[in-house]
Amino acid sequence: MYLKKAIFSLLLTCSLALGSTSSAAASATNETESTGQNGAASGTEQNSRASETKEDNTASGTGQDSAASGTKQNDNESRKKSAAASANQAAPQEKGETDEAPGALNPAAKSALLMEAKTGTVIYEKNADERLRPASVTKIMTLLLIFEGLEKKQYTLEDVVTVSEHAAGMGGSQVFLEQGETQTVHDLIKCISIASANDACVAMAEFVAGSEPAFVDQMNAKAKALGMKNTTFANCCGLEADGHLTTARDIALMSRELISKYPQIHDYCTVWQDSITHETRRGSSEFGLTNTNKFLKQYPYATGLKTGYTSVAKYCISATAKKDSLELITVLMAEPDIKSRVKDLKNCMDYGFAKCKLYEDENSDALPPLPVLRGKESTLKVNYDGAFEYLDTEGRDLGAVEKTFSLPEYIEAPVNEGDIVGEAVYTLNGTHIGSVSIRAAATVEQADYKYYFTKAAKAYFR
Repeated sequence: MYLKKAIFSLLLTCSLALGSTSSAAASATNETESTGQNGAASGTEQNSRASETKEDNTASGTGQDSAASGTKQNDNESRKKSAAASANQAAPQEKGETDEAPGALNPAAKSALLMEAKTGTVIYEKNADERLRPASVTKIMTLLLIFEGLEKKQYTLEDVVTVSEHAAGMGGSQVFLEQGETQTVHDLIKCISIASANDACVAMAEFVAGSEPAFVDQMNAKAKALGMKNTTFANCCGLEADGHLTTARDIALMSRELISKYPQIHDYCTVWQDSITHETRRGSSEFGLTNTNKFLKQYPYATGLKTGYTSVAKYCISATAKKDSLELITVLMAEPDIKSRVKDLKNCMDYGFAKCKLYEDENSDALPPLPVLRGKESTLKVNYDGAFEYLDTEGRDLGAVEKTFSLPEYIEAPVNEGDIVGEAVYTLNGTHIGSVSIRAAATVEQADYKYYFTKAAKAYFR
């Protein structure tokens, strides 16, 4: 009897020991599975980072899926919270590694440049000196020369232009001018600025210079005068031609010249829709013009300037925008499509307006005259050489700009009108940021013995 009880007690003890071992093994198996799943999630996130995933939600979704899987296979509450926390940390880390720094520019264009118009300061550039095909952005130079002719009074906006066979035969974008048709200079500028009309370009080139080749010579001469070192024009409208090449920097230079010297260009290039009237042997007909620059409708500060496209040049533009007193020029060349051109334009303009502050001094105050020694006049009137502009891109307080004068106590004759006699000096927090020359406003001849004798005689016999 006692033997049976002893055997039964021994069997019960062994059974309990085996059950404890089985539970421990099961617990170890669950931890291994959980660890393996977490490791898989971590590996997925690393692969996602390595492949620079395109969607911001990819990393976050992967982490959440891992946490959900871990929750289904393990009911332990603390492990569930730990997995969820790990997933939440994965998303911002992923985003931080793939996103660009705030405000950084990375246009899809092959070449790009952002410039502030008044000072000519380059704010951003990408391959800005690479020679590329400009397409119809070429017409900026054509318009510049047309407005120069108007300024020199070589013709007026009301003058009539007769369209040649060569002009009427232009392909590409056009307003379908016919040989022998007449249009005013004003209407042809509209056709060029709004509709990017090649036939109107050639008609004006022939009107201004006598022939398109002669006009192209003027374009290249002007490019050289403006410091456009990497530009060669082969025609006046931007149709594909061997050697017809320029750069983003050079386009910015001619764009700045056009909008600075002839701001009335904006009266043309900001017009969304207009029309001209064709008067031909078939009678009279109205032809509608719609602006090729859709950026005018897509950006609140847009003011121009000229688009361009050919299958070789891709999508190009020289765009202008103005906010308060700050005016920017963005040049993009060889953009892959219209959407990327618009996106990059907005990004560049927003970047420039956020980064830049302009200090301006019109220098309209009158300067005191300078005493003159040994001159036929006792004093000399002096004037500023012009206004002063300074562009800040570092967020400094422009209210701290100080202006001082560097002028002599007197000046000796002779003095010629336009001679530099001093300068206005500008500093910001003790640092020199620029100056404006002060020039003689008149000529003062040197006094000789004859002058003094005559002056004394007049005083004696008065």
